Amino acid sequence: MTVTLTKAPFKADHVGSLLRPDTLHKARNDFKESTITASQLREIETAEIKRIVDKQIEIGLEVVTDGEFRRSWWHLDFLKHLDGIEGFVPESGYHFQGEETERYNIRNTGKIAFNPDHPFIQDFIEFNNIVDGRATAKQTIPSPNQLFHAGIRNPEVYPDVETYADDIIKAYQDAVAAFYKAGVRYLQFDDVYIAGLNVDDLFAYEPDYSREQLIELALRVVNSVLEAKPADLAITTHLCRGNYKSTWAFEGSYAQIAPTLFAKEEVNGFFLEYDDDRSGNFQPLAHIPNGGAQVVIGAVTSKFGNLEEKEAIKARITDAAKYVPLEQICLSPQCGFASTHHGNKLTEEQQWEKLKLIVEVAKEIWN
Repeated sequence: MTVTLTKAPFKADHVGSLLRPDTLHKARNDFKESTITASQLREIETAEIKRIVDKQIEIGLEVVTDGEFRRSWWHLDFLKHLDGIEGFVPESGYHFQGEETERYNIRNTGKIAFNPDHPFIQDFIEFNNIVDGRATAKQTIPSPNQLFHAGIRNPEVYPDVETYADDIIKAYQDAVAAFYKAGVRYLQFDDVYIAGLNVDDLFAYEPDYSREQLIELALRVVNSVLEAKPADLAITTHLCRGNYKSTWAFEGSYAQIAPTLFAKEEVNGFFLEYDDDRSGNFQPLAHIPNGGAQVVIGAVTSKFGNLEEKEAIKARITDAAKYVPLEQICLSPQCGFASTHHGNKLTEEQQWEKLKLIVEVAKEIWN
């Protein structure tokens, strides 16, 4: 039997989320105020997803997403629908650079498992029908490691971190299988947690674990999920430092996590933020095996509207190619344009111009 491998990640790719249009903001507000029904809201979401799928294809992307238009948060909407997890309103939001986010989070309430009726499965089926084979339909979900952030694990349910990890692994193995059955052939894990393990002032994670132990645990969790991955399913990971209204949660290079994660994580590609000095230099890329994972350089910022110069982007790719072969490199924005429903501080027109620029530069470099 011959297996056709998805060529993801693509030379011109993108992280996933797109700016929500005013029509969608209004519809969500109307739904909250009970002036439209859930089915009416979904109709509006579907119409907007059709529009942005067509737009992505029009500008030349071979990979498209639903813009995460049915979500409010890039991670919480998926995680709160797992068995054993619930959403709640905490006393404070996440702390970003000069900004506190809207207050919403998740917590562990029972044994964690994948919910076979998870709404993201039907969402993808409908999205994939919209795409209708015109491009590769990419599904994005938070990494399993997002469940290791401080305060989520309930010690009364899981006194032991390793047992907690085992159940998360099984839940994500089941999630991957369910997405594959639904037609997903390109799946992306979005991971702020792993990027945070590199920060000098390590966040308050598991107090009994050293940084090195946490990195090893994060590697084991992802690689264990990937053990049952079908051969024709491409799975990538996006390492993010936070993305909320054009702000970020932390800074730091990839130097401390690269020797373990870049060298050993069994994904098909790494999406890495490299749009400014917050990300450090390209030296950590030397840990990625030659001929191994693709390296998607996020050299175009999604946080602000100013359009980058083509030659500056090409120079960044040339610098990265000193550490990993050029044919192993791809190009994308450094993050999504709207990791939450609030969106970043740029216009939709500027968003499309940036994605079009990525397509053009990729063609000039690799074609």
